[in-house]
This record gives sequence, structure tokens and C-alpha cells, in this order.
Amino acid sequence: MPPAKKRPRAYDHLRTRTAVLAQYAHVRDAVAALTPQQLASPTRLGDWTVRDLVAHIALGLGSVSRDLALPEPPGPKPATTLLQWPPAVAAVVRDPGAPAPAADRPDLFALYGEVEAAFLADVPASGTGDRLLPTRVGSMRLTDYLVTRTVELVVHTDDLNEALGLEIPYDRQALAACTRLLADTLADRAPGGSVEVRVPPFAVVQCIGGPKHTRGTPPNVVETSPLTWIRLATGRTEWARALEEAEVSASGERADLAALLPLLR
Repeated sequence: MPPAKKRPRAYDHLRTRTAVLAQYAHVRDAVAALTPQQLASPTRLGDWTVRDLVAHIALGLGSVSRDLALPEPPGPKPATTLLQWPPAVAAVVRDPGAPAPAADRPDLFALYGEVEAAFLADVPASGTGDRLLPTRVGSMRLTDYLVTRTVELVVHTDDLNEALGLEIPYDRQALAACTRLLADTLADRAPGGSVEVRVPPFAVVQCIGGPKHTRGTPPNVVETSPLTWIRLATGRTEWARALEEAEVSASGERADLAALLPLLR
């Protein structure tokens, strides 16, 4: 019998909305200070420049207003749940031959202001977040989609920091939501209780089939920091490299996540 899956984690709509706005503001403030030379710099995202990445971040949040402007999908339940989002979005990654995100938006700071104003108008600081959105990977609850925006914002903030040597801060709640969604995705993809994955202070999950740990110190433990976990889950770093550089500790014969990573392929 396959291991029983736990009930999906619940996210507070207003806290998630606040986290999205806070992380977006951190990026917006950094964008305002970027020079033309910095905007032309390369990133670790293939042929994208920093300008392309910055535009992509704004357009990613702008998708909330865009989708809210469309008719609500029929049905009481979403077609795509939060834990289905990572594999779904991985299947519709950008086309390498598509136009760069910044191609038709030369004034990036104006773009950031437009997106933020629209978000504030379209996602009020009230409500339950149960409204369904017709996203590109299927209908999703508004609250769930906002959680995915924390993933986009945190991951791409790290991309910007890496590209330019910046120290754009991470909103604690945005970092927590991103970390937890990716940890829960691992547990959902490889259900079981033989390995405990710890990402303090935000997440602890058990995964991988085998002897289940019930008490005392687990025999198979993986532990890492939130940013390292996010980089592993999104393919920004490799499992072997993280182990070699002591960014991950892994004890026990089953504590090897290499075959499961990255989660966003």
C-alpha cells in the first residue's frame, strides 16, 4: 500500500498578499538604482540579460491582474492545486526562441509602478482568496497563485543577486512560503517516511518510501538553509556540489536526493 499523503498545507491569503508586495518592493527599489551597464549584464538564465530578468519579474506579478481580468473558470474546484503547480509550470517553461521579456518595455521602472498599482487595485486587502484564476497551467485559487508568486519573486531575487553581486533582501514570509511549497512538493513527489528533510526555520518534511521513522533521531536526515534548498529545487545548484561545499548535510544511506532534484525541471 502506498504511503498516505498528508493534507496540503494552508496559506493565509492576506499574509501571502503582504509577502508578495514586500518582496516585489525590494526588487523594485533595487531596479530603480540599476545602471545601464548593470541592466546589460548576463545572468545564469541562458541568454537573458539583467534587463530581461527584471522585466520578467514584473510581468510575472502582472499575471495576477491579467488573469483576474478574465472570466472566472467554471466549477467549484481548481483544475491545478498548489502542489500540482511546480510540475505543471515546469512543462511550460519559456521558449528559448521567444522574444526577450524586456523587448517592448524600455522603461522598466514605469513597468514596475504599473504592475504594483494594478495589483493593489485588483487584489484588495480583504477577502478569502478563493476566487479561481484561469492561469496558463489551469485554474487556480487566488491564494494558491499568490504563493506561486512568492516562488517566482524569491527565486528571481536570488538570480539578480547572483548576477550583480547585490544583496536585495528577502521578505521573511515570502521566503518561508517559497521554501515550504518546494519542500511539500518533494514530499508529494516522493511520499514516504524514511528520510527527513529539514530546512530551518521554515520546513520539515518526510519523504521517500522505506522504514518509517517514529521517534528519536531519524536515521536518514537532510538539512540545509532555505536559499540552498531553493537553489537545489530550481536547478540553480546541483546536489553533489552542495554536498561538496558543505551547504547540505546528509546522513544515512537513504539521504540522497540527487535523483529527485531539481523539482522544477
